[in-house]
Amino acid sequence: MAHETNTERMGNPAHWVPENLVGNMTLKELLFSNDYRHIALKGIFTSIIMLALGGFFALVFRVELAVPDVQMLGAKVYMTLMTLHGMVMVFGFLIPMVVSICYYLLPRVMGTNKLLWAGAAQWSYWILIVAAVLLVIGRPDFTWTAYAPMSFRTGNPLIWMGHLAIFLVAVSEFLAGAVLVRNALSGNFKWKSKPLIAWATGTVGLLFMASTLPLGFIGLGLLGDGLELTAFFDPSRGGSVKFFLYVFWTYGHPAVYLPFVPAIAIIYTIMPRFLGFPMWSYWSGVVAFILLAVGAMPIGPHHFQPLYTVSGGYERFVQFLTLLVFIPSVLHVFNWIATLFMKPIPASARRAIPFKFMVMSIAFIVYGGATAFLNAQIATDSDFIHNTYWIPAHFHAMFFGFVGQMAIAGFYYLYPYFTGRMFHQGMANAHFWLWQVGLFIKITAMGVAGYNYFPRWVYDYLDLPGWAIPQMFITIGGFLVGLGFLFFAFNLAWSARYGKPSDEDPWPVEHDEKAASAAVPAE
Repeated sequence: MAHETNTERMGNPAHWVPENLVGNMTLKELLFSNDYRHIALKGIFTSIIMLALGGFFALVFRVELAVPDVQMLGAKVYMTLMTLHGMVMVFGFLIPMVVSICYYLLPRVMGTNKLLWAGAAQWSYWILIVAAVLLVIGRPDFTWTAYAPMSFRTGNPLIWMGHLAIFLVAVSEFLAGAVLVRNALSGNFKWKSKPLIAWATGTVGLLFMASTLPLGFIGLGLLGDGLELTAFFDPSRGGSVKFFLYVFWTYGHPAVYLPFVPAIAIIYTIMPRFLGFPMWSYWSGVVAFILLAVGAMPIGPHHFQPLYTVSGGYERFVQFLTLLVFIPSVLHVFNWIATLFMKPIPASARRAIPFKFMVMSIAFIVYGGATAFLNAQIATDSDFIHNTYWIPAHFHAMFFGFVGQMAIAGFYYLYPYFTGRMFHQGMANAHFWLWQVGLFIKITAMGVAGYNYFPRWVYDYLDLPGWAIPQMFITIGGFLVGLGFLFFAFNLAWSARYGKPSDEDPWPVEHDEKAASAAVPAE
């Protein structure tokens, strides 16, 4: 009975037959079909374009920051690029990418073979596209946090487009959350044997729906205040900046988990596939998902705890709640590591690119999580690291090192199911190593810069060794990541036409070294 339950928890069925979805579909099907495969592929493809766009913005301002003094960007252009980079990467790449992968995995794993409420998923996608267009045209320069009143006093006549885009992102994410919850409840599984992807998407779907309500209010409030129709956040007309902070971070901190939890869901889906046996612990994963969803909402004030708005016993309470959130994160990480050490890792898994990206994403979540402990402390945050480069080091490790790499791992895993072919192993390995080296250099150098009190959101700085040297390494790391992306993009396009046709099971579990070599994509 226990074995039967474990098989159910791994999903139904264990493997799926690849198909040339890309070659056989029409443009109309890609854009408007409610088939879950088309919806997922459209979202993934768009997210990769957003990754390229957001990465390009970053490389431009990284050239500016590589050395002291002003090279080519003024303050306004720099802040615009920084804002677009952050918003496009989080709302255009990370969240839509992992959600789209879950759109594909859920019907497969749950055995329904269709995405319930597909119409809502379509609306979510197209609304997000409109928001992205408004962002690029409006060119906001108020950073992704959109702090009032700075965010409506920029002197940019099109800044209202940025405010409207924030509202549309909220609507899009709310709809995506509803779709995730509905599909998590599907299938013929009993509640105690539902695959972990169902628990993940169900809890994060509820988090999407709850957290995007304040984000929608922020977008409408900024839009109204900027047009002088309302006065929610404008202190010159009776509004409250303190009110803005509490409302925004009621969304802003849960936003960390909106891509985070679906990425975890991908791990719980593909890790047993590559290893050939269930996870070490089922219930620790379930409990961790529930605790993450509950604990994400009330701890937003730690983002502005050095300010006068949080003080005394409440400040200590927020710190305590923040530290408690480490518990579910550690439960997940321990579960993954324990699973990897349960039995010898098959040779086929060690050679598989998705498995490699997955393992390194786990390494980066450990790296980023270790730095988060200092962020949660009132003293170190207030007097040492707040608004220094230590903070970007932490969230780049968590967002890109973990979520971004898990998104890429999930896409590599699904590639034969989309194209009927295998990607080029050599180019995929080049992509993998360029990203690991580039991300480690970039994130570590950010941490060193933050340790030396280098402030965020500056486009020029003094020629100090503790500042200039880390900034050069951050830029080098960024360009290595960009080079890895070029390998990735070329590989996807080339292999879709010339790659080796996939076997019926593109990811067989093989322990024999010689047999495993035959399953690796040909070069």
